[in-house]
Amino acid sequence: MNTGTLTEAILEFPDNRLLIDLCGEFDRNLTDIETRTGVQILRRGNQLAIHGPEEAQAAARDVLSALYQRLEQGRSVGRADIDREFRLAPEEDAAESQLEMFEGGKVEIKTRKKLIEPRTDAQKAYVRSLYQHEMCFGIGPAGTGKTYLAVAVGVNMLITGAVDKIILCRPAVEAGERLGFLPGTQEEKVDPYMQPLYDALNDFLPGKQLAKMREEKTVEIAPLAFMRGRTLSNAFVVLDEAQNATTMQMKMFLTRLGEGSRMVITGDRTQVDLPRGVPSGLQDAERLLKNIEKIGFNYFTGKDVVRHPLVAAIIDAYEQDIATGA
Repeated sequence: MNTGTLTEAILEFPDNRLLIDLCGEFDRNLTDIETRTGVQILRRGNQLAIHGPEEAQAAARDVLSALYQRLEQGRSVGRADIDREFRLAPEEDAAESQLEMFEGGKVEIKTRKKLIEPRTDAQKAYVRSLYQHEMCFGIGPAGTGKTYLAVAVGVNMLITGAVDKIILCRPAVEAGERLGFLPGTQEEKVDPYMQPLYDALNDFLPGKQLAKMREEKTVEIAPLAFMRGRTLSNAFVVLDEAQNATTMQMKMFLTRLGEGSRMVITGDRTQVDLPRGVPSGLQDAERLLKNIEKIGFNYFTGKDVVRHPLVAAIIDAYEQDIATGA
């Protein structure tokens, strides 16, 4: 951080009620911004005084102004929103008003339960790609929102009538465990493995509505093997953990694409659980299809991790270890 001349900047907010929301409970939002920038923020009536180096002060001022603008639009402000404002380039936000891809102009995803906004530039490009391409790949480490955003877009397309159903699937490959020795039916064995997909859907759809959709097969969650022999028309189809699909499984899946459908393939090259010597279908698909213009390829790095900050640090440590060959 630049330790230039210490100055004071004053921001004035006309609506004191919104200012309370901006500061957060026990001023936790201000504390978060102070920690990230190294400034000190003092509240004086309907003003905030920012003390610190000019560069850090400007960053805090920009974030505070953007967050207050959100509140004026009737939106909430939380830790995720603060994180988003720091991660996204300011000039990108100004350009978003020119986007005609979404009705609201912003890169955002409306679902029944919440409004989803990308929190990094890579996530923003990914969401654009999900709407623009009939087939889209999201490749990168865990915690970057690849599957979460894909499911959100699928729910949005379902409730707006762009597709008739959502199909979510995963290769049934055990991560170092043996499902066959677990008690219960095949469905009971597979369900825990599919739980992250259930969790994402529960975030976007009310429980009763989701249960009804599953009963009516408007929403399906199934192992990849169940896709064989099907032609998927007017559906939003997500293949999660695609690094664990074999080359033949991947080809089978990709050729299920039917009229009016969308396909999203997400995976992490570093977490392949296939038996030794079995090539990953994700890597083969990337190699074979990367030059087809109508297919979108989107990549994430540790910088795009939006889980706990420690997750990003852990991923970086592993990536550095691989890079150095240690």
